[in-house]
Amino acid sequence: MKHKFRFIIGLLLFLAGMLNYLDRAALSVAAPLVKKDLGIGDAEMGLLFSSFFLGYCIFCFVGGWAADRFGPRKTFAWAAGFWTLFCGLTAAMTSYVQLMVCRILFGVGEGPMGSTTNKTIANWFPREETGTAIGLTNAGQPLGAALAAPVVGLVAFHYGWRVSFVVIAALGLLWLAAWWWLARDTPAEQPKVSAQERQLIESSRARQVPLVEDDGRSLRHYILAKPVLAVAAAFFCFNYVLYFFLSWLPSYLTDYQHLDVKSMSIIGMIPWLGAAVGFIGGGFISDLLLRKTGNGVLARKLVLSVGLGVSAVSVLLTTQVSSMEAAVALITLSSLFVFMCPQACWALLQELVPASRVGATGGFVHLLANLAGLMAPSVTGFLIQYGGGYSAAFALSAGLAALGMLVVVFLVRQPGSGRTMSGRVARA
Repeated sequence: MKHKFRFIIGLLLFLAGMLNYLDRAALSVAAPLVKKDLGIGDAEMGLLFSSFFLGYCIFCFVGGWAADRFGPRKTFAWAAGFWTLFCGLTAAMTSYVQLMVCRILFGVGEGPMGSTTNKTIANWFPREETGTAIGLTNAGQPLGAALAAPVVGLVAFHYGWRVSFVVIAALGLLWLAAWWWLARDTPAEQPKVSAQERQLIESSRARQVPLVEDDGRSLRHYILAKPVLAVAAAFFCFNYVLYFFLSWLPSYLTDYQHLDVKSMSIIGMIPWLGAAVGFIGGGFISDLLLRKTGNGVLARKLVLSVGLGVSAVSVLLTTQVSSMEAAVALITLSSLFVFMCPQACWALLQELVPASRVGATGGFVHLLANLAGLMAPSVTGFLIQYGGGYSAAFALSAGLAALGMLVVVFLVRQPGSGRTMSGRVARA
């Protein structure tokens, strides 16, 4: 690992994403048991899933601002400690209201993760490795969701749903200790980083010419720029599909496909394994396109639009099949392609704004994108209980994915004054 300490930071981010989504998906996996224990209906469960995002959305922005202001090391440490605490306290909740309050505070802790991860990658990785780094580190998220099915499902099956939250909280404390020991805000602050590696990162970032220069203008100027808002809209559409699956896939498999909790715990892993492949593959492909074209905006845009488009078709086709095998295959295909999108969004922001604004701008985009988390679980719950059932919920998700693709195609454009890393004027 000589001259490659940045990959240790990447591994820590990967594990953080895995724990984050293991924590987040735990309630979804345990939902059939929680509903029975606390007497909760589908619509109420949807509101409970959505309540997480009341705290989460606000602290997406606050966390991004804090990463710029105080550095990603401290920001991530406080956030991880907070979310681990309330993950563990979930086991002690005995009523619907208590569980909702705990879930909101849990969301507060997880909110800073996305923007702080992006800020860390912007500080620690060369520009040419950005897409791959985001893809590899964020691949921990769907893998965490995949692990949630067997870990939470089987622990809950044998020992009760409350014990599973205590186990996950203990894992979070172990990660927090490793992060504080190894992570620093920048490579220059970590003595274990070689001069050669520092030079590689700094020289690569110095060659980047953002579409807007850091000329002292306010944060408002950057967050309201049309390309940034277009990225936020596409990210929102991705998140709607994500949170639809994350919140309701276990219930879909048990209630609609009639699997028992034990079988769901195994089969429920499959779409998230596909998502991990999409995360890694999407990042690798976008970096490959960057090296081939020299145009960062075009490279990320292509991956983002294709990912949303194929996902839209796959989700819609799910409403037309009757067998469980075909449905899981289509959901897995959708997961693979839609999870090519978030790293493209994060990488686009690194192309569109100066490095000093990456954290706060990313946090604002993440805030807007995660409003989907307020909508998707609760809207799905009402559709299942009072509307057109799971078919309507799948159709709505497909329509939003298609809308996100159109936004990317028509609104994410590089101005004529923007330049590629080779200095040529380029258009996307």
